[in-house]
Amino acid sequence: MTNNITNPILKGFYPDPSVCRVGEDYYLVTSSFEYFPGIPIFHSRDLVNWRQIGHALTRASQLPLQEAKCSFGIWAPTLRFHEGCFYLVSTNMTLGGNFVVTATDPGGPWSEPVLLEQDGIDPSLLFDGGKVYLTTSENRQSEIDLATGRRLSDVKNIWQGTGGGFMEAPHLYKINGWYYLIVAEGGTGRGHMINIARSLNPWGPFIACPHNPILTNRGFAGQPLQCTGHGDLVQAHDGTWWMVFLGIREVPGLFPRVHTLGRETFLAPVNWDVDGWPVVNQTGRASLKMPCPLLPRHPWPTAPTRDEFDATILGANWVHLRNPVPKHYSLLARPGWLRLCGSDSTLSDLASPTCLLRRQTDYRCNAGTLLDFNPGAKTEEAGLTVFMNHEHHYEVCIVIRSGRRCVELRRRVGDMKVVTRQIQILNTPVEIGFTADEEHYHFYFADLGGQRTSLGDARIRYLSTEVAGGFTGVMIGLYATGNGRSSVTPADFDWFDYSENEKSENHAD
Repeated sequence: MTNNITNPILKGFYPDPSVCRVGEDYYLVTSSFEYFPGIPIFHSRDLVNWRQIGHALTRASQLPLQEAKCSFGIWAPTLRFHEGCFYLVSTNMTLGGNFVVTATDPGGPWSEPVLLEQDGIDPSLLFDGGKVYLTTSENRQSEIDLATGRRLSDVKNIWQGTGGGFMEAPHLYKINGWYYLIVAEGGTGRGHMINIARSLNPWGPFIACPHNPILTNRGFAGQPLQCTGHGDLVQAHDGTWWMVFLGIREVPGLFPRVHTLGRETFLAPVNWDVDGWPVVNQTGRASLKMPCPLLPRHPWPTAPTRDEFDATILGANWVHLRNPVPKHYSLLARPGWLRLCGSDSTLSDLASPTCLLRRQTDYRCNAGTLLDFNPGAKTEEAGLTVFMNHEHHYEVCIVIRSGRRCVELRRRVGDMKVVTRQIQILNTPVEIGFTADEEHYHFYFADLGGQRTSLGDARIRYLSTEVAGGFTGVMIGLYATGNGRSSVTPADFDWFDYSENEKSENHAD
């Protein structure tokens, strides 16, 4: 049966995907950088519909992120399954090392990390006849003992690539007696591509595919999907082959071109030609909608647009900036509400401010919350943030100004900090939020039961990767801070809403 893949299969900042199959179940992981918990884990039964079942790195002992720079932390995990155990290798750039964690259940718990005795980034594993090969960037490889992390061989460069530069995301597979090595080249920007080579020996020599690159959208003018690369192959339980890979959706209509949602996860079909080489999506290019035969659909229940904060634990879609201080967060202090207690850190610090964040997944979207907060000092504030990194973020918040309680819209872009508008408010709770389109965030507030009042707009562009830099995407969330002092007044959030507004130009059904 022919159907359409609707890309991305994971919307928002979910880059560097790796996938493995266990029977008729599929599991996928992505990078998480400076956010905690780390390495989100997803489950699917059809490679199209995914649900998050947890994170691999849920303890500070597994993931120390103190003072992690923006876009450092966890890079490019690879997930594999072997003889009843899941193996996940990755790099903590804050510590500068590769590691492996294991679990018998992909939903956790996962083990403490074992450091691996090999440099490079983007580690990957191949289990082959009792041996385990570890391959890292620049196609460096060794035989490894995963129990101790020690190398059992010297490190060897097994393939020089095609000359595209920045060789990363290597994955070695054994398929029909051949060892296939796929690698991303050209950097993770608009020159990104995936190339492949093969050999009858895991150490080479490797012969390049004559139709490399097997996937790239560089030079594909007019295509909103760009920067395709960093792929991982998987054979489905029906024998078909697929590739997951990263890419970006450019903001439609904005020039120069920018993107704010981060690098997302996409899917494409793979066929094998008569010479035994993979062909991705028949053309070596990918798009937001691709017709191809799909596995039988297994959709998951649709997640609610509103988080009522009536559970005892937070949903898996919520993350913190670096390692959180647990005493600053509570779902029990005021049942049905999320309570945040501000620390001395702010969103502009390379620290762990009191905040909860989730990914923005659509250019056209709505987000809002009901906040009950009466600051007891002029340093205290709480509100909603649209956050790219510590130098690029927007807030709508409740503060004290000249002795009056106000709602305020503030923008931080590089060294520029601008308060757009302040309006005195008499009562709380107050609803605060925004609607977004492809060019602006439109911020508002409303007294309980009252009409929404505009606080002003802020441009999408200044939170883009092209302006702010880095490897992440825009996050939306709730925060509280004492701005240099620990806050004594708790901020209570009754609910948080996020929903897609209407279909953007680059969204395919």
